[in-house]
Amino acid sequence: MKYAIQPDVVSAHNDKLASDLNRDFEVLGEQLSRKGVDINALTEKAQAFDIAVPSWGTGTGGTRFARFPGVGEPRNIFEKVEDCAVIHQLSGCASAISPHFPWDVVDDFSELKAHSDSYGLSWSSVNSNTFQDQPDQAQSYKYGSLTHTSAAVREQAIAHNTQVIEWGKKLGSDTLTVWVGDGSNHPGQQHFQRAFERYLDSAKAIYAALPGDWEMHLEHKMFEPAFYSTVIQDWGSNILAAMETGERCKSLVDLGHHAPNVNIEMIVSRLIQFKKLGGFHFNDSKYGDDDLDSGSIHPYQQFLIFNELVDAEHRKQPGFSPAYMLDQSHNVTDPIESLINSAIEVQRSYIKALLVDRTTLEGYQQDNDALMASNTLKGAFNVDVSPILAMARFRKNAAINPLATYRASQYREQAAVARPDTGGSRSGIV
Repeated sequence: MKYAIQPDVVSAHNDKLASDLNRDFEVLGEQLSRKGVDINALTEKAQAFDIAVPSWGTGTGGTRFARFPGVGEPRNIFEKVEDCAVIHQLSGCASAISPHFPWDVVDDFSELKAHSDSYGLSWSSVNSNTFQDQPDQAQSYKYGSLTHTSAAVREQAIAHNTQVIEWGKKLGSDTLTVWVGDGSNHPGQQHFQRAFERYLDSAKAIYAALPGDWEMHLEHKMFEPAFYSTVIQDWGSNILAAMETGERCKSLVDLGHHAPNVNIEMIVSRLIQFKKLGGFHFNDSKYGDDDLDSGSIHPYQQFLIFNELVDAEHRKQPGFSPAYMLDQSHNVTDPIESLINSAIEVQRSYIKALLVDRTTLEGYQQDNDALMASNTLKGAFNVDVSPILAMARFRKNAAINPLATYRASQYREQAAVARPDTGGSRSGIV
């Protein structure tokens, strides 16, 4: 197998830290054992945890005002794969890539698949793009795509999604994610019900092209680029559309796509209950769809979401198998560093949620003991599980200290030489 960073660089850094890690791990293990928790069982769970990396996240993002690209950014999907290989090699928990089409289209998908295979990476959900016009596109999406009043525009958007499925099949994917920016910017601009009817008809046409072992995930977003109304604006419209479309059509939750202060963990619970939780796009938010690094603003909220996920896992709820993916925009940081950090922070929330004493919590809930129920969650959240995460990485030959190892490898500096700026990078989201 190929490595983006030489393994001896990783092992040399690990050798310096292994002794301290073993001591920290032993101390935490003793503390957890007094609560009846097996630290090695938790470490195995951390080792098994995996989250997909978005291909577009490896490049610098931007705003509606400007984009300030960094050095050594990937200029094509092959170089994005190399950056994703670094993220997984150092974090040990990001072995899949989620591509976006047509941004990541190549002439030979077998060559791309062989390239990712050589790094031990797989492909997760494929994402379609009908929220912007492409060169030589016959119809414009300015006024919508799957919900457009023009049948010709809708047919073009449906055809693109079915083509994305074909590209995904070549990579070994088994999920199509559909997000549209369709909506309106002025009252009266759009007939709400007719627009939703057109969306449902389009979604069903795409679903009909779905292979029998695939899922279709619908993504909702409250606003932007449509600021007055969005056709799939919240989880309510999302689950209704998923239920209308088909059994293998499910809802995808992006943490930044809700109104401020919405109870996302309760939404997650509802979707699980009705077997319609398809997966997540993990990020964080201060004001809106900020696409900030996961866990950078609301780590407790992320933990509470995982509390619901672990509860479903604990209860062995049927149909529960959500896909986890990062979806972020990095404007002032090295995207590789932010994605490594984010993958580990999501993993951290998962392990903390596993620490919740379910029997005790259920007892307090049954007794309506609000304070102790809350404290049970807080007790798990306040445990520093860093030694568990570090040990999981160490046991998988990943990096005990990923960021220090990454910087010492000088991967970014080497990429700057190998990838001179051509002014044509398609990485990141602007």
